[in-house]
Amino acid sequence: MGVSTERAFALTLAQAAYVAEVRRIALDHLVAIEPTPAYVNRPLLRALGDHGLLRGLFGGEPDQPPRDAAAMQLCLLRETLAGVDTEAETALALQGLGSYPILQSGRPAAVERWLPGVVSGETVAAFALSEPGAGSDAAALELAAEPDGDGWRLTGEKAWISNAPDADVYSVFARTTPGAGSRGVTAFVVAGDAAGLSGEPLDLLAPHAIGRLVFDGVRVERDDVLGEADGGFAVAMRTLDLFRPSVGAFAVGMAQSALDATVDWVTTRRAYGDLLVGQQSVEHTLAEMATRTQAARLLVYAAASAYDAGAPRAEITSSAAMAKLLATESAQWVVDQAVQLHGARGLQRGHLLERLYREVRAPRIYEGASEVQRTIIGRGLVRAHQERAHQDRAHQDRAHQEGQQ
Repeated sequence: MGVSTERAFALTLAQAAYVAEVRRIALDHLVAIEPTPAYVNRPLLRALGDHGLLRGLFGGEPDQPPRDAAAMQLCLLRETLAGVDTEAETALALQGLGSYPILQSGRPAAVERWLPGVVSGETVAAFALSEPGAGSDAAALELAAEPDGDGWRLTGEKAWISNAPDADVYSVFARTTPGAGSRGVTAFVVAGDAAGLSGEPLDLLAPHAIGRLVFDGVRVERDDVLGEADGGFAVAMRTLDLFRPSVGAFAVGMAQSALDATVDWVTTRRAYGDLLVGQQSVEHTLAEMATRTQAARLLVYAAASAYDAGAPRAEITSSAAMAKLLATESAQWVVDQAVQLHGARGLQRGHLLERLYREVRAPRIYEGASEVQRTIIGRGLVRAHQERAHQDRAHQDRAHQEGQQ
């Protein structure tokens, strides 16, 4: 990562200093915290809060209340932490994913109730979108929000929800209008101890807390609505447009960590009478690993910059999808090549690459699988082409009319 302010896509001096500080905090204060695979690591969350990293999720000045998000800062946070401590990275990211809908679309009372605890690390947040029968198809949600007086009752299930079932607060997406597809979904804020809400952990390859939730007539009020009734799909997509590039940043951080370990290995390991790096095939593999990692990094930074610059929503959505797609697919390949060059030792339990090999797989699925990202990108291309064609025809018609006058 560069620090020159004169090169496009290089980090500014301030950004480079921020990255260095995040890395210092991670090395000095986070890596020593005992990991808790498959469970919420509350001591780790509190440390992230104590050292100001959770506040960094929301941009602005550290002494100000959270107001919104800064995509580039979020990406730098996730990339840097991923290169040092993937458990800390995941814990931080899930706090942002679960709480951003509340900050962006919640009533003032909900923001005041939940965000201070999220920032301090005392309140665990979760984003409850996926369902057993919906997966990445957010328009097919079946969790029912049935009218009940001035509010609703939620009945149904959510699955593969990170931080479930131990989160203190959930951003939940439920169907308020049957048969309306994406136009009939509403987002709600739901307390983790709400009556009728239960759940169980799921045992997945990715080593972080993830579970299933069961809603048995969970009561929600009008003040619990995030955004507008039947407007929940937009709430979800705005959150995902922000977090998809940062998933790419997480992947880039893992890829860089694997690349660094591999360069160290092949420049010290001897085989067939020479260093491994002396073999042209190894050297070429390193070159491809580095190129894919840097290309993914630049696409992530471009998507984050588009978000922070307030680009048109269609551009933000497409660039976010491209960043997540390229970065997660590239990281999978880079880590796989790193394992190949390390040989069997790279698959030994406790080895850096053994852990990365397990962790790099999930980002290609969550927050929209790679196939979903390709669909988003393809549809965006077609829509943009149609809009340009319409504008060109309109321009030609005007020119023709002016020529006849």
